Amino acid sequence: MTDATSSDARKTTEDWWRTSIIDMSPGVIRYRGYPIEDLIRKKVSLAQMIWLMTRGELPTRTQGQLLEAALMSAVDHGPQAPSIAIARMAATCGVGLNSAMASAVNVLGDVHGGAGEQAVELYEDIAARIDAGLTEDDAVDAGLRAFVETHGKVISGFGHRFHPVDPRSAPLLELVDEAAGRGEVSGRFAHIGRAVEAKLSASKGKPIPMNIDGATAVIYAELGFPAPLARGLFCLSRSVGVLAHAWEQTQQGGRIKGPIPRQYIPTYEGQHVREVPDQR
Repeated sequence: MTDATSSDARKTTEDWWRTSIIDMSPGVIRYRGYPIEDLIRKKVSLAQMIWLMTRGELPTRTQGQLLEAALMSAVDHGPQAPSIAIARMAATCGVGLNSAMASAVNVLGDVHGGAGEQAVELYEDIAARIDAGLTEDDAVDAGLRAFVETHGKVISGFGHRFHPVDPRSAPLLELVDEAAGRGEVSGRFAHIGRAVEAKLSASKGKPIPMNIDGATAVIYAELGFPAPLARGLFCLSRSVGVLAHAWEQTQQGGRIKGPIPRQYIPTYEGQHVREVPDQR
């Protein structure tokens, strides 16, 4: 093998996984150009690191605080949330914390976990329609119609199966309003989110309040996160609660706990007892 061929082969190998995220070699770790030693010494937070890793730069103070508030607010919703229940059930099967967490995160799909992503898409769609010349009212109407055609009648980010009013939404929106008042975010998506809330409430004839997914979607949209990252950020957030519950269940003990206590038998709707026909 010639030197030129060897050099080409080395370059092909080193380019196999090209990345602008981390520069790592023996004794060196740099994230987006920042040495890990400096990030540690400057007390860069986990939320700031999430921003740096996904966006390429460190956030401003306000950006970091808003991201941290969104992440913190969605960490847990109790064992009635499927992801949390699955983590606890998995922990009673002896699989270990990593598998319990993986089992839980794997159910964060379009219905349980994807609402924030879908709400960001809705807000961005409405904003684009306004930019194209529609009035806000017409843009909200058109955006909701398009959303229903794609996702069905449940509008992600609004209403809640458990809370008449989600206690997490108002404080998050207050943080956005404060940041908008200082000119640190636009406030546009908070306005759009409230317009959707008002439209849904008027059409249903009863309050349809914004929930945690709608409120965190406002923050992610205000901060410029692409919609798919909203689901990834929710997975990071909920993983904290998943870990806590899996660990608690491990400490409590218990073996093979299913979704309901064993003294309760699921309703059977199949055939009545019958004889097996002769096999001839």
